[in-house]
Amino acid sequence: MIVAESAAEVRAQIRAWKQAGLSVGLVPTMGYLHEGHASLVEKSRSLCDRTVVSVFVNPTQFGPGEDLESYPRDFAHDCALLEERGCDMVFHPDASALYPPDFATYVEICSDMPKQLCGKTRPTHFRGVCTVVTKLFNIVTPDMAFFGQKDAQQLAIIRRMVRDLSMNVEIVACPIVREADGLARSSRNSYLNAQERAAATVLSRSVAVGRDMAARGERDARALVAAMKTVIETEPLARIDYVDAVDGVTMQPVDVVRDGVLVAMAVHIGKTRLIDNFIVGEGV
Repeated sequence: MIVAESAAEVRAQIRAWKQAGLSVGLVPTMGYLHEGHASLVEKSRSLCDRTVVSVFVNPTQFGPGEDLESYPRDFAHDCALLEERGCDMVFHPDASALYPPDFATYVEICSDMPKQLCGKTRPTHFRGVCTVVTKLFNIVTPDMAFFGQKDAQQLAIIRRMVRDLSMNVEIVACPIVREADGLARSSRNSYLNAQERAAATVLSRSVAVGRDMAARGERDARALVAAMKTVIETEPLARIDYVDAVDGVTMQPVDVVRDGVLVAMAVHIGKTRLIDNFIVGEGV
């Protein structure tokens, strides 16, 4: 497995692969990898000849007072997992290489999409996401890029960016990977103490209630969201950021539950902010 720290190293290897007629998949990550990330690598390997994983804690997607400095990092562990799963190249740049001191160009979706859901409390988050993903696409020039459904709003925004800017990359969504008790896999789960970890299952229990209501024919989005909030409110350690039903493509709020609607939540368990979601009419 190649470990590259510079864009020049990555470009040279990509050029060689493409000259040999090989397709390239990209899995963008912030590191501290888990089985959710591993599933993205496996999907890329099943569809592409070569797989590149970026490991980069992107400073531009963190707002003031967020967990940029404390975000978990373990690059040695990441490399061991990636080598075991058959990754071909890891791109691990320094922040100063991607964002020099005079950096002044950002990519932003100029609609309400980034203002919904997570954007209500993280107003600059998706500008940072779009900017770093654009840079990674420019450096790696992948044929396909793989993103988890857990970050459903991010996925929708990246799809819109790719469409609007005519980027030559196929975006592949991969299902949420869960722990045995239902909690969605997340690097931030490592912040949870034992009591908080037990409490965090309230997110997936709320998702299960919402999914069941939709499957049984509930069409009133307000009623479905209210029932999901009621589940979360039974947990003393939980504080709701949002639970919303939105169009799965545009992220606009909806009143009627139908196939393709995204029901998403962000909930604080203690000091840790966790997210989860489901799409009406789709599996787990």
